[in-house]
Amino acid sequence: MADAEPDETEIEPKSSKMPLILGLVFLLVGGGGGFYATWSGLILGGESVEAEVEEPKMDEAPAVAFVPIEPITVSLPPNSAQKHLKFRAELEVVYGYTSEVEKVLPRVIDVLNSYLRAIEVSDIENPSALTRLRSQMLRRVQVVTGPGRVNDLLIMEFVLN
Repeated sequence: MADAEPDETEIEPKSSKMPLILGLVFLLVGGGGGFYATWSGLILGGESVEAEVEEPKMDEAPAVAFVPIEPITVSLPPNSAQKHLKFRAELEVVYGYTSEVEKVLPRVIDVLNSYLRAIEVSDIENPSALTRLRSQMLRRVQVVTGPGRVNDLLIMEFVLN
């Protein structure tokens, strides 16, 4: 009869996927090993940052003093719903600089008073804006008192009426 010709519909044998699987396994193991070696400091490590950080002792309170600021009352524009803003705060001062900060307290009050009068009423009425206002006032106080003297501005009273 006729010679047997190979049928085109005949399925060819599949190639093995074992090299692909082994390559993927070696890739994952190598990546994990490289991450661990870098993370633990075996390579590219140098000194550990954790060793340099000294934890504060819980028994000792920070050496700070609190300097009260006289209450400030600011008149708001006539078209606003509220008429006045009453503001009272205290400065957290590094203990050794208390007398120096008290000497420049009139300048601090002037800077805060000027800032509070310059902001928009909509900024004051927004409850989430207090954090932004606080950081702006702290920065202005730190400029007036000098670097490293005032750590924080604690708002004791912020009342719109």
